[in-house]
Amino acid sequence: MIIDFQPVQRVAMLSVHTSPLAKLGQKKTGGMNVYVRDFTRELVRRGIQVDVFTRAASAEAPYIEYDPACGCRVIHIPAGPRRSIANDDIANYLDEFAAGVLQFAHDYSLRYDLIHAHYWLSGVVAGKLRAAWGPIPIVQMYHTLGHMKNQIAQSPAELAAPVRLMGEAHAARVADILVAATPAEESQLVELYGADPAKIEVIPPGVDLSRFEPIRPCVARRRLGLPANKRLVLFVGRIEPLKGVDSLLQATAILKERQPDLMTGVRVGIIGGNPAAPDAELARLQTLHAQLQLDSTAEFLGAKDQSLLPDYYAAADLVVMPSRYESFGMVALEAMAVGTPVIASRVGGLAHLVQNGQTGYLTPPNCPQALAERMWQVLSDADLRARLGQQAREHARRFEWSQVVDRMLHLYATLAEPVEQLAMTF
Repeated sequence: MIIDFQPVQRVAMLSVHTSPLAKLGQKKTGGMNVYVRDFTRELVRRGIQVDVFTRAASAEAPYIEYDPACGCRVIHIPAGPRRSIANDDIANYLDEFAAGVLQFAHDYSLRYDLIHAHYWLSGVVAGKLRAAWGPIPIVQMYHTLGHMKNQIAQSPAELAAPVRLMGEAHAARVADILVAATPAEESQLVELYGADPAKIEVIPPGVDLSRFEPIRPCVARRRLGLPANKRLVLFVGRIEPLKGVDSLLQATAILKERQPDLMTGVRVGIIGGNPAAPDAELARLQTLHAQLQLDSTAEFLGAKDQSLLPDYYAAADLVVMPSRYESFGMVALEAMAVGTPVIASRVGGLAHLVQNGQTGYLTPPNCPQALAERMWQVLSDADLRARLGQQAREHARRFEWSQVVDRMLHLYATLAEPVEQLAMTF
């Protein structure tokens, strides 16, 4: 008799510094939050039990929060002050965080088959948990790399702290497998962190094609309360220097000066941050907005709930990602899945994801002139927009979550204890 055995039945998903339930566009929320939530949902669909562990960053955060959208528990572990603090400061509370995870597992009599860690803070915690739990496989994903951030830093304040660089290197050593989003990230892990190439697997993030699907723009705009008679250029993401929002504002100003007739019918919407209580970067961008006299041409829309994003992408004629660095570019993938063309910087994962001239265009980073030229080209040609959008949707099908999770589950199975992978015959 053959017993069908599932080698990985319960996963501890670590997302120390940010909750997958957080509103997108806030200081610490972006593509990683989307990844953790959507990936977890697909694992649960496959019958795997997942607990997501994140730091309790507010006094209101419940200890255990059930997310019906992904069918998992999100456990808010008390570690340090119950408020938002800098990621580097969270490093001071990783022992406390690990102890909280251990206590939860003890209290509920749980045994996890695998740890999946996201970002370097989680990688450090994973090592601490394995020291307590004994041999348990660790899968590590970085989502962004400190050394890459340093390469594009424009001021000392933008440099990754030494504690982060040391933590990233430590995670590379303790993990059994490092999952890179692109071949570019694979090379960066080897060259910048000395990672063992044999430990690296390239598996891109996925997209939920049933959620991010074509919607008639007029329907999406009506639901969002957006004007039907203006074309929309959209940015979605965290408001921080490496996202290059200043390049988008400068490109918009160039178009407003050189193509005034076109721009009277265009609105640029920037999703992210809190315009009513701006941090330093958003305040800088608001000042630049005023200096460029963009008035109502460009508007800061603030952070938005994840449930609204499909409508925003569908309402847009064009999504722009002027980033100076992106490990992958989830926003670009989601926009393409909806059928919206993307103009992105030729950096990191975006250079692999966006097909130049097919699903959108790639431009040099920090080059508002080149960005403005491509924006004008797409905005002024309805047939081009339609063709790029259709091809973008077709390209996005290659990243459907079920295909991505198939590859990840195969990876999980290779990490299970050999004795447990053997079918038993009687």
